[in-house]
Amino acid sequence: MSYAFTLSDTIPAAPRAIYDAWLDGPRHSAMTGGKAEAAPAVGGTFTAWDGYISGRNLELEPGVRIVQSWRTTNFTDEQPDSRITVILVPVAGGTLLTLRHENVPEDQPGYENGGWQDHYFTPMKAYFAR
Repeated sequence: MSYAFTLSDTIPAAPRAIYDAWLDGPRHSAMTGGKAEAAPAVGGTFTAWDGYISGRNLELEPGVRIVQSWRTTNFTDEQPDSRITVILVPVAGGTLLTLRHENVPEDQPGYENGGWQDHYFTPMKAYFAR
């Protein structure tokens, strides 16, 4: 079985700055603190957090939306990729980033319970506040 969840946070940057950093290996690395590689085109592949995360860009709407297949090394070979949708909306003080994570293996609740917050939202806020 799998499940889905949605998380949101305000990041102190313009939507396009977040979008561009998310899809650029060196900037993604600097933004999160883990080594990343990325191809910023639909169909392009990416890795993040030193190879712990991998996937492919499924849909890209510059400065607005990123949809990616997504899996970690914790997924078994039998478990299909999950899917993330990142929505970027300008708000006072930056961007409201809403992340929808679907098809998450039910035995892996850590992504919802601190993983995204600790490894993405918090370091992103520090990176863009500089």
